Amino acid sequence: MLRSLFAGISGLRTNQTMLDVTGNNIANANTTGFKASTTVFSDTLSQMLTASSGQNAGRGGTNPIQVGLGVQLAATSTNFNQGAPQTTGRMTDLMITGDGFFVVRDGGQSFFTRAGAFSFDESGRLCAPNGMRVQGFRLDAAGDPVGGPVDVSLDTAGLRLPPGVELTSYSIGADGKLRGVFSDDVQRDIVQLAIADFANPMGLEKTGDTMYRESANSGAADLGVAGQGERGQVMAGALEMSNVDLSAEFTNLILAQRGFQASARVITTSDQVLDELVNIKR
Repeated sequence: MLRSLFAGISGLRTNQTMLDVTGNNIANANTTGFKASTTVFSDTLSQMLTASSGQNAGRGGTNPIQVGLGVQLAATSTNFNQGAPQTTGRMTDLMITGDGFFVVRDGGQSFFTRAGAFSFDESGRLCAPNGMRVQGFRLDAAGDPVGGPVDVSLDTAGLRLPPGVELTSYSIGADGKLRGVFSDDVQRDIVQLAIADFANPMGLEKTGDTMYRESANSGAADLGVAGQGERGQVMAGALEMSNVDLSAEFTNLILAQRGFQASARVITTSDQVLDELVNIKR
């Protein structure tokens, strides 16, 4: 069978994948915290027709003669460049300006996200829209993080408040600290948001709901707080929008479409050649 036929089929498959990835990017152009992906192609094994040879006293060396067998999908790479901020005015809408991920927990499993559309539930715990609980650190008397991770909540039981003093309002600072304003007009730090960093963020696995989890190639989550190491600051009252570039995605659609059409033409031409071979004797 003609090698070009299988090369054309591989081109159809990979360009279809590029269409799938590009379509998903466009569909999530308005998804909070979404990170666009790109496809990376590579050629497959090449068939060796003639091996190379070294030079000798009477003749120079020759290069190998090889014919490629098509294309394959090498990777789908996630673009973790920061998206534009969208101001909402809601104190529990949070955005990381810089590197890092919010940490949320579902039972005993941790997930990581850039989408900070959080809210407090009826028990006073800060939660993602799907109900996963946002994680943070307890604070000592000096305001430094200790222990954890724990659920971020408005629970003030560990503050040893004077009798009759109650929480009246709260705010979240750039350092990720949840600060309460109490009825005695004193501000006290309650808990500090945990921010995760990874040696290889592109190795994270997408799990849906704009969330990720650790993989074998992402490295373990390095938990810390905002502004520590390479971790960014927290911006309250704003959300990070998708980083999808629609102009680039529509260009990719054209490239994938033309690649698909060209691969289909290779298959059509190969079929015509095979038809000629079958009918060579009439």
